[in-house]
Amino acid sequence: MADRDTLPLPLEVRTRLAELELELSEGDITQKGYEKKRSKLIGAFLPQAPGKGMDPSVPHERRTPVTPGSSSRYHRRRSSGSRDERYRSDVHTEAVQAALAKQKERGKMAVPMPSKRRSLVVQSSMDAYTPPDTSSGSEGEGSMQGEGTPTSSQSSINMENWISRAIHGSTTSSTTSSSSTQSGGSGAASRLADVMGQTHLENHSAPPDVTSYTTDSIQVERPQGSTTTSRSTPKYGNAELMETGDGVPVGGRVSAKIQQLVNTLKRPKRPPLREFFVDDFEELLEVQQPDPNQPKAEGAQMLAMRGEQLGVVTNWPLSLEAALQRWGTISPKAPCLTTMDTNGKPLYILTYGKLWTRSIKVAYNILHKLGSKQEPMLRPGDRVALVFPNNDPAAFMVAFYGCLLAEVVPVPIEVPLTRKDAGSQQIGFLLGSCGVTVALTSDACHKGLPKSPTGEIPQFKGWPKLLWFVSESKHISKPPRDWFPHIKDANNETAYIEYKTCKDGSVLGVTVMRIALLTHCQALTQSCGYTEAETIVNVLDFKKDVGLWHGILTSVMNMMHVISIPYSLMKVNPLSWIQKVCQYKAKVACVKSRDMHWALVAHRDQRDINLSSLRMLVVADGANPWSVSSCDAFLNVFQSKGLKPEVICPCASSPEALTVAIRRPTDDSNQPPGRGVLSMQGLSHGVIRVDSEEKLSVLTLQDVGTVMPGALMCVVKPDGVPQLCKTDEIGELCVGSIATGTSYYGLSGMTKNTFEVFPMNSVGALISEYPFTRTGLLGFVGPGGLCFIAGKMDGLMVVGGRRHNADDIVATALAVEPMKFVYRGRIAVFSISVLHDERIVVVAEQRPDSTEEDSFQWMSRVLQAIDGIHQVGVYCLALVPSNTLPKTPLGGIHLSESKQLFLEGSLHPCNVLMCPHTCVTNLPKPRQKQPEIGPASVMVGNLVSGKRIAQASGRDLGQMEDNDQARKFLFLSEVLQWRAQTTPDHVLYTLLNCRGTIASSLTCVQLHKRAEKIATMLAERGHLQDGEHIALVYPPGIDLIAAFYGCLYAGCVPITVRPPHPQNIATTLPTVKMIVEVSRSACMMTTAGICKLLRSKEASAAVDVRSWPPVLDTDDLPRKKPPLLYKPSNPDTLAYLDFSVSTTGMLAGVKMSHTATSAFCRSIKLQCELYPSREVAICLDPYCGLGFVLWCLCSVYSGHQSILIPPSELEVNPALWLLAVSQYKVRDTFCSYSVMELCTKGLGLQTESLKSRGLDLSRVRTCVVVAEERPRIALTQSFSKLFKDLGLHPRAVSTSFGCRVNLAVCLQGTSGPDPTTVYVDMRALRHDRVRLVERGSPHSLPLMESGKILPGVRIIIANPETKGPLGDSHLGEIWVCSGHNASGYFTVYGDEALQSDHFTSRLSFGDTQTIWARTGYLGFLRRTELTDASGERHDALYVVGALDEAMELRGMRYHPIDIETSVIRTHKSITECAVFTWTNLLVVVVELDGSEQEALDLVPLVTNVVLEEHYLIVGVVVVVDIGVIPINSRGEKQRMHLRDGFLADQLDPIYVAYNM
Repeated sequence: MADRDTLPLPLEVRTRLAELELELSEGDITQKGYEKKRSKLIGAFLPQAPGKGMDPSVPHERRTPVTPGSSSRYHRRRSSGSRDERYRSDVHTEAVQAALAKQKERGKMAVPMPSKRRSLVVQSSMDAYTPPDTSSGSEGEGSMQGEGTPTSSQSSINMENWISRAIHGSTTSSTTSSSSTQSGGSGAASRLADVMGQTHLENHSAPPDVTSYTTDSIQVERPQGSTTTSRSTPKYGNAELMETGDGVPVGGRVSAKIQQLVNTLKRPKRPPLREFFVDDFEELLEVQQPDPNQPKAEGAQMLAMRGEQLGVVTNWPLSLEAALQRWGTISPKAPCLTTMDTNGKPLYILTYGKLWTRSIKVAYNILHKLGSKQEPMLRPGDRVALVFPNNDPAAFMVAFYGCLLAEVVPVPIEVPLTRKDAGSQQIGFLLGSCGVTVALTSDACHKGLPKSPTGEIPQFKGWPKLLWFVSESKHISKPPRDWFPHIKDANNETAYIEYKTCKDGSVLGVTVMRIALLTHCQALTQSCGYTEAETIVNVLDFKKDVGLWHGILTSVMNMMHVISIPYSLMKVNPLSWIQKVCQYKAKVACVKSRDMHWALVAHRDQRDINLSSLRMLVVADGANPWSVSSCDAFLNVFQSKGLKPEVICPCASSPEALTVAIRRPTDDSNQPPGRGVLSMQGLSHGVIRVDSEEKLSVLTLQDVGTVMPGALMCVVKPDGVPQLCKTDEIGELCVGSIATGTSYYGLSGMTKNTFEVFPMNSVGALISEYPFTRTGLLGFVGPGGLCFIAGKMDGLMVVGGRRHNADDIVATALAVEPMKFVYRGRIAVFSISVLHDERIVVVAEQRPDSTEEDSFQWMSRVLQAIDGIHQVGVYCLALVPSNTLPKTPLGGIHLSESKQLFLEGSLHPCNVLMCPHTCVTNLPKPRQKQPEIGPASVMVGNLVSGKRIAQASGRDLGQMEDNDQARKFLFLSEVLQWRAQTTPDHVLYTLLNCRGTIASSLTCVQLHKRAEKIATMLAERGHLQDGEHIALVYPPGIDLIAAFYGCLYAGCVPITVRPPHPQNIATTLPTVKMIVEVSRSACMMTTAGICKLLRSKEASAAVDVRSWPPVLDTDDLPRKKPPLLYKPSNPDTLAYLDFSVSTTGMLAGVKMSHTATSAFCRSIKLQCELYPSREVAICLDPYCGLGFVLWCLCSVYSGHQSILIPPSELEVNPALWLLAVSQYKVRDTFCSYSVMELCTKGLGLQTESLKSRGLDLSRVRTCVVVAEERPRIALTQSFSKLFKDLGLHPRAVSTSFGCRVNLAVCLQGTSGPDPTTVYVDMRALRHDRVRLVERGSPHSLPLMESGKILPGVRIIIANPETKGPLGDSHLGEIWVCSGHNASGYFTVYGDEALQSDHFTSRLSFGDTQTIWARTGYLGFLRRTELTDASGERHDALYVVGALDEAMELRGMRYHPIDIETSVIRTHKSITECAVFTWTNLLVVVVELDGSEQEALDLVPLVTNVVLEEHYLIVGVVVVVDIGVIPINSRGEKQRMHLRDGFLADQLDPIYVAYNM
């Protein structure tokens, strides 16, 4: 820093400037007017010099010459309770502006703004007009429990030079006014001013980009008047012309935004990292390698600093109680404490005489009046809670000294206001662990505590049971004449316990011994030069820390008079403390930097202020690096009112080490205070470097004086062994002294680490035989023994191996324009651990009137500023409505509680910006695919690469001898005719309605007769030829079955189609139309009701009704018998077509021949042992796949009775299916996942009532879920668990597996081993490998066997790319060869290539003759230890997922269901989730079951879990309402439909977040 004298501004100019500042801050003049007047005022004093000749000798503080604060300093309205003054620094503000300007020059790309539903936008500004909460911005106390800093340092070489620059020899000890313009004109300064000038006036139509510096042009800003709609024009530029990554042109808002995001993410990442560490497997996470160029400490090893001798004065009392006794008896009339009311009038004066007699009274009462004579509640040494409000120091003081006299241990705590204050539970835990049973309180406070209806004080959450005792004089009895407290010399017994809140929110009690208490008072007396009867003004909290040490303890030792200013008075009148200093001619005042700041803002109303009586102004938070600015500005303004520069005395303290250092009040004003201007870059590496050439990121520190008298201080490395630091290295300060705390109450382990530290030098020798105490402060000792604090251990965040301090980041965020965006400066900064590193989260309360645009702009700027100044990325930036962050008792932000809310998803932000793409740089390397082994080297007999070939088959159909009469017939129509003749009255079908009663049933002959009539109708009315296609549009039931066989009798080919949904015609009818068209149906058969629906107005709105083929209504059938029934001749002709929409949204119809149909039925009959005396309950949709076969075909083939339960009826009566199973004593039942889910969710709480209704599932031998996907093991397990009490055997529940090419590959039958479950490593799976692991091991994924392979089915696992066979337990595509394979796709265009690939594939080597069908599913076979019916070892098939659904990301294969499972687990309000990729972004859609306010909570949680568990960065998070994710009839998610809906902007999402 340059010498002050380079710019001497006369006093009156300075005061005029200060007033200007204020006018601006209160909005009395505009920014423009302010700039104009200011430049006029100081223009005369600017050295006029040519061009850019900058003088290298003038260090970095070149700024536009300004006064108390720079232009942006007070650029905010006067906020009575703001807390950002702790972080005010003009230098910093300008640095931030410069950093932003620098980013702007690089050009910027727009960040896509999140999309928000209207209701959300409105709600977030609902509180806009609530009156500000009085307590909000108050105490900085606990507001940043995470304070701390990048550990910093400076080189020994520069040491002398540095300190001589830093300590200016000028009388105006103020950096702020130093504004050293360089002799070479103010080129840089004026440039900066220009940039700032622009920044005030510009409207950034598009928020500045944080992640990409591709172009060099600067975007032209549009004028402010532009409306929101036009906002998007420059932002998305040519959205219409854009092409997506797949080369598909897209239109629409969403697509444009995503494209914008994709472009933004193309920014080159941080430099590539070379080394990796292996996370117990081949997933390699990158390790941050130390940068070879990073600064390293080069100084010599530091020496321990010794404070001056503690000179024991002859008349110093031997204990604090002795001092009280002395003053109470010698000068009982001397004032001890004056309290103020909220108007600033003296409320009460406590004299030493009153303090003495009342303390005796309290001591007597707590020892003798609680409990009984024989069993007193309190004995000497017991702990007692002191609960007093902040405006009653007198009652507190009496109670405190009463406890000291009674030799019980006071534990002062805050007043609990409600039963669930933030952090109050932890205080309760402390009280419990201290064994506190009694709480002393004042009368007013006792009345104000929450009461139960009976008048009892309820037990607060987590608190022990307490006896509340009012200790005020009028409520307690006088001690007898002969009772007198025993006054001892100070000894090693505990005097009091001070509570301390840790970074994680836990509360510890620091015990202070009587001797430490006394020694500390002596040390303070000596270092502050206290003398008898001095007056001291105290604004601090008197219950702890500096306020307690000066205002309650040391004051009594010296018979001083304390004027206590309550916090409530400061809020009303921020000048009150200065007025009291004048009124009482006080010698000393104890304040925080915030009190100085408030006084600055309010001082112009006062004319007659005179501070010349002050000899010492103790700045309690002087150790906070950001206090220097307040001190300077305060001096600047009040120097003219008699304030001497040397009076300002910052001090450093901590609960463990008490006062660590304090600047002494000197009479010698020539000894200027120390200043250090340190490079933040250096600090982040833990070294002290004088401000480097990177001028923007510096931290200016002021010294906090020297070591306390009688103490020894050293600086040790913050982690690991307590080794001494070098002189230019930042470390944790440790103090060796009698005057420190001695332990954390009841925690011996933590005590040892903190209070019993033995620092050692580089060779490992101890530097002292006495233990030291860690202070929790980070800093260094500069020349002349001056201590500098750069931050706190609690606020330390280590990101990528560099240390950052929460406070510094808060300061940067608060310096971003517009400064008043943050409501009362309330910002919380903390780190969370995601993917093996800490990630920075910034949460700020936004002003009630801020718009979306403001918020987003501010957020983008904050990201840039933090990146520019600290070179660290912010992982998540969240804005919450004003007054919603949890508060500490004194109104600051409760940090750990805020972090807790963030992590559990109950912070309810109104804006969130996540930047995982920029922050997360330690992802594993993208996988490079290895070339597969060629066929020549691997095939040896049945081995592939040394493993058994993965192949398996069900029992052989040919060799199975059974008395299967139906085998004689080639066609199902013949089987039905045969049954109608031999067992005409045997019931084949029973249909149940929603009440569980039989709606209708069919015997063999009834079915035969109805089928005949339908065949007649087809011949007469339809005039159909053999082999024509007919669409059957029926609800699930018996009509459908009759129509199917009617078609077979008429020689037509049926296609079953799900009818349109009456309530949802617009979306369901087009699908019907599509199937009818694609299947080339010549006519449609349906019921009268559906006929009507097809002709309705709604239907004609949805599709073109005139293009339907003829519709036949089967409700009125012809009476007459048909002519001859059709006799098919060739069993390989088409029996029916099976149409289904796959999960990828493809409509595919497959052809089923008569041969395949009969083979299929026979295979199922054998697997499930079905015969006529059996009953099977079926609760499935009968339109495709196995569901259709079970509903329509199997009963006719096997002759068993099918009890049909339409799944739609379960929506009315969820118990219908299970009640039917129980009532009909069914042994085999089939259902779908959606049915199982409905039962699990709908009947979860009703198992008891179902039991009482006689529901019994003990006879169920198989309950099979019919599916075409990986078994949903969580669902089947919860179903089994839930209904275990109703007799369901867990082994009965199993799954089947089918697909388009083969409608049923596996099905758990009656015989054969139970389905097995294996656990595979999810990370290996991504690399297409199967690695079996133990249950519960990390990254394990349970996979359940998909039932047993059906008879007549052969399976092999092949590599989907090379088509080579794979070995056992290798992941590959499942290929199937079976008599009931479908014979091909039915398509209008006949895509032959696809056809041959899917239905007639051959292996590339090995058995190249067999013709296989490819299922399109990945899975693996594993030989188990179990044996099957034939005595062979059993081969289990595990299905992993569909190839079409799998997502290729970072070279690895992900299955959507795995990511979705992780996401659903993260928050109770996420009911369903679906993921898909777009270009190469991962999009996660979640359904929210909760208020829309929770929508934004989900964004960080979803991002975190996908990073942690899958090493993927989520690109877009979409929060939607329940039911938006489309699901097909089998309960499978239609992810591609969802994707199309999202890109076409049809989802009406609650919130869409685009992660940067």
